[in-house]
Amino acid sequence: MSVKAGCAELLYAYIDVEPVTFNRGFYTVDVRYFYRITADAFVGAARPVEITGLAVFDKRAILFGSEGSAKVFTSQANAKGGDLQGLPATNAPTAVVESVDPIILGLKLVDVCQCRHNDSCCEIPPAVCACFPEELVTGGDVHRLYVTLGQFSIIRLERDTQILIPAYDYCMPEKDCDCGCDCKQEDPCELFRKVQFPVGEFFPPNHCAAPKSVDYQDVRAGS
Repeated sequence: MSVKAGCAELLYAYIDVEPVTFNRGFYTVDVRYFYRITADAFVGAARPVEITGLAVFDKRAILFGSEGSAKVFTSQANAKGGDLQGLPATNAPTAVVESVDPIILGLKLVDVCQCRHNDSCCEIPPAVCACFPEELVTGGDVHRLYVTLGQFSIIRLERDTQILIPAYDYCMPEKDCDCGCDCKQEDPCELFRKVQFPVGEFFPPNHCAAPKSVDYQDVRAGS
């Protein structure tokens, strides 16, 4: 007959990062939040029954992360053999989402026939399903509970970079290694020294900092 709000817990956030094709250096960050909603259901004059459901909400943010095409190689220790080089990675930005448990702002109990036609059950990760004591019911229900959540989250892009700091008690080399070539033709080493170092390929530009997206979002999802 009616429901009373209990608590909401953020279980998992799936993050996907894709570059924006029409605006170089910008990326779309798609976040899918998975929530565990607890409420009290009243059936007649009997004592309320605690019900638990899953709510899902999608959030998209467009952030600046600069460009980077440098290949990164690392070596990791292998206990069963020699050190093997890991597969090359890039210095592309990584999305980070910081969130707290949401606040339940409202509940609405509706019949399934009154639900929106675009409501569909998305693929649920096994780790999320394991957070519920029983198997989730994804069809055949008569009523559906809509919940409005207040979600505080910070979405940002991070990437590795080099920082120049003062260093002491280190001896910097002052001489270059001689290649030992007596050829009279143009020295390739001298030609290489004239090439400007591609700073933009390794570091984000100084004039454009990666912004943060602080978001307070009303979430409407089905459980």
